Amino acid sequence: MPHIVMEYSDPVSERVNIGQLLEDLHQTAIGSGEFGAADVKSRAYASHEWLVGENDNQENFIHVTLWLLDGRDEKQKHNLSHAFLDVLKQHGTEVASLTVDVRDMDRRWYAKATKE
Repeated sequence: MPHIVMEYSDPVSERVNIGQLLEDLHQTAIGSGEFGAADVKSRAYASHEWLVGENDNQENFIHVTLWLLDGRDEKQKHNLSHAFLDVLKQHGTEVASLTVDVRDMDRRWYAKATKE
């Protein structure tokens, strides 16, 4: 835990090094001190169809959802979301919409299996 899920409009990959951006987000999570390095899981998905406002698919976006087990306070979530947004701003200078959302997962229902 956590899970970093980055979604982006397909043309963003022509202007942004998606692999490096994902790595920087991943390292930001690890560097936050909130998580063990082995617990951070990151992935990225291109969106081939999207709409933004009245500009249809002419506006590009990157959206990051940070999934956390519940129990973190507002300050921790605020700091993480803004640290992620800073990384997005560094990489996505030509991207119209950069957003981050922090979501809680209920510990009671979260299940995990790892290979030892």
